[in-house]
Amino acid sequence: MNLNITGRHVEVTEALEQYAREKLEHVIRHFDHVTSCHVILSVEKNEQKAECTLHVKGKDIHAHAVGADLYAAIDAMIDKLDRQVRKHKEIVTNHHNGPAAPDAE
Repeated sequence: MNLNITGRHVEVTEALEQYAREKLEHVIRHFDHVTSCHVILSVEKNEQKAECTLHVKGKDIHAHAVGADLYAAIDAMIDKLDRQVRKHKEIVTNHHNGPAAPDAE
């Protein structure tokens, strides 16, 4: 998987980058069809913002969050991203399995 972390108006430190990578690994464990991931960390006035776009087969999943600091913003973004990935995985899994067969009693 290709992971790209970018900072806008903020320097992405090694600790911040490692923190984002570790959190994203938890999300990607749920769904292994992720081809690439782009994370943007930004600071605008008093807003600390984290955005992420996951590229999966057939869809792009995007989440963003604002927090008191970048670590809190990353945590909130990961929570949103995790919910979206789980939902996408459920839709893809149910789609491939087809409709449930009625009980033959």
